[in-house]
Amino acid sequence: MFTTGRIIFTISFALIFIIGLVFSYKKDKNNTQFHYKKNYLILLGIIGILTLLYLIVKIRHYF
Repeated sequence: MFTTGRIIFTISFALIFIIGLVFSYKKDKNNTQFHYKKNYLILLGIIGILTLLYLIVKIRHYF
């Protein structure tokens, strides 16, 4: 199913991709901190909305 060539390609691709992500993150770190202050509030809002939808579905199940 998985040949040696496919395994080598997959590992190589994953390593290069992760290295690229780390390099890009380090390069853009200062810019991100300047433009996206308090982004945790957006995350909390999304989690709150998903929790609310989950509770609505569970409550409707009982009625």
